[in-house]
Amino acid sequence: MGTQLLVGGRIYSSSSPDATAMAVTDGTVVWVGADQPGRALHPGAEVLDLEGAFVAPGFVDAHVHTTATGLALIGLDLTGSRTLDECLERVRAFAAAHSEGLIWGHGWDETAWPVAIKPQIADIDSAAPGRLVYLSRIDVHSAVCSTALLDATPAVTSAVGFDRSGPQRSDAHHLVRTTALNLLTAPQRELARRSALDTAAAQGIVAVHECGGPYIGGRADLRELLTTDHGVEIRAYWGEAVESADQARALLDETGAHGLAGDLFVDGALGSRTAWLQEPYLDDPAAGCGKSYLDVDQITAHVRACTQARIQAGFHVIGDGAVSAAITAIERVVAEVGVPAVAACGHRLEHVEMITAEDAAKLGTWGIIASVQPGFDALWGGSDGMYATRLGRERARAMNPFAAMSSSGVSLAIGSDAPVTAIAPWAAIRSAINHRSAGNGISPRAAFAAATRGAWRAGGVRDGLAGTLDPGAPASYAIWAADELVVAAGSDAVARWSTDPRSRVPALPRLDADSTDPDCLRTVHRGVTLYER
Repeated sequence: MGTQLLVGGRIYSSSSPDATAMAVTDGTVVWVGADQPGRALHPGAEVLDLEGAFVAPGFVDAHVHTTATGLALIGLDLTGSRTLDECLERVRAFAAAHSEGLIWGHGWDETAWPVAIKPQIADIDSAAPGRLVYLSRIDVHSAVCSTALLDATPAVTSAVGFDRSGPQRSDAHHLVRTTALNLLTAPQRELARRSALDTAAAQGIVAVHECGGPYIGGRADLRELLTTDHGVEIRAYWGEAVESADQARALLDETGAHGLAGDLFVDGALGSRTAWLQEPYLDDPAAGCGKSYLDVDQITAHVRACTQARIQAGFHVIGDGAVSAAITAIERVVAEVGVPAVAACGHRLEHVEMITAEDAAKLGTWGIIASVQPGFDALWGGSDGMYATRLGRERARAMNPFAAMSSSGVSLAIGSDAPVTAIAPWAAIRSAINHRSAGNGISPRAAFAAATRGAWRAGGVRDGLAGTLDPGAPASYAIWAADELVVAAGSDAVARWSTDPRSRVPALPRLDADSTDPDCLRTVHRGVTLYER
């Protein structure tokens, strides 16, 4: 590749906070500093004038569902529907424009409507008569389907969570989703994957963590994703429980995954009332404490097997019942094999929305990584959000305690859980900083690190360089058009923003709640351009 010298910009580098130039040779950062020394040290380099642009490490989205995200991007997107009628009108319009095949839609959220009435099967049959229709709720833990799709899934009527009139939840949802997945064509899946990865690259993302599983995309989808020729790097997780080290190794070989983690469901989601709680849902007594898919013994067996095989394990845990079960199980394995053996694997928990300070301290001690989604708090947090409706304000205020986890030594990795929330890393960082519950947010530096260095670490890269722009690091970065750069104070007790150059801390764009995102001009991964505006 030779050497390229970027000059005239603002480089986010901890080794040289005032840097305006960066040299890259054969896909590796070899030098950062000022323009004039850079030109003198690299006389034969190709020079790129940044014209004042901001250069930062490329983002890593620590939790995505690539094909499902792409299907929402290119197909029937129901997010933002303001009423049930608007949602159904979108279905009608899509059905009219696409006269054949499965209608796959995503994103309705009745908690955002003036009247929180869920779509019914009869509504879907009326909007798209005779069609096979699958419409997932925004959290993808329930879906409303047409009669035709239910008829194509005979076992659904006897499954847990089956509803004769409304959305399907729990096991019934898994069955109808599997039927819908099998109706997608290979070209549809290919177009969806590329749309999602192209979108990621245009957002400054250089790598994603795919969280696959039997009821998410299926093995064929994961195999196709891993053979997709695209510059965005993919680390794949497979969510299926095992009982022995040999079984863990075999499953990894069969699927091509990098770890047996991600969305290995211990529970569901709060919006669908399938998250596993220690106390019942307040707004629906019939939902009880939600749903558990794995018990403590099964979780223990999986962690033990993966630890013995030196494979990264992990689980989807949202409710406090699920989090507690996972921590109890990990504690058992720690008692058997010791902290070093567990910590060496970098096991991870996804979401971790309800956790006590005591349990957060345990995760920090054991080296467990928390893959978190700040966009959830932005959507559903606050005193009058969905969390408060489902749980009550007191429990809702304790949701997503990023500060408590971080201060307990838990390594955080930020992801989107796309298509649940959009692939928008700056928005996720802003949500982590400007948490809707006082005291739960983290500093801009910590949030940015969780979307870069922390996310690489969550994916098993622990070289201390990935996710930085220090000499020796992979040249994985994005170039941004950004306005004022500032240095954030690390504590709410002092001035939140400082522009004092004596701080020797690399500056970031403003990340106030009402600030606008920087504009991505170019994304580069290991020296190869993935996106250019």
